[in-house]
Amino acid sequence: MKYTTDKIAELNLLLQFDLRSTATGIKVHQDATDEMQAAVGRLYNKGLCTLPDGGYLTDEGIEVAEHADKVLRVLSS
Repeated sequence: MKYTTDKIAELNLLLQFDLRSTATGIKVHQDATDEMQAAVGRLYNKGLCTLPDGGYLTDEGIEVAEHADKVLRVLSS
């Protein structure tokens, strides 16, 4: 299995959440790219964020975002 453009968009969106504070969320506005709007919808449908336009990460979303962050840091070193 390889990363698709949809999965990369989801990973990039997960990296937008501030993992240092669970009280900080994001909102993907209607003027965002179609790719970002679709990605946030998929994250919501997977139960990783609380609202269809972002909101806060769920417990599972935090875990997945932490893994995404770690993968990026390892690949960037």
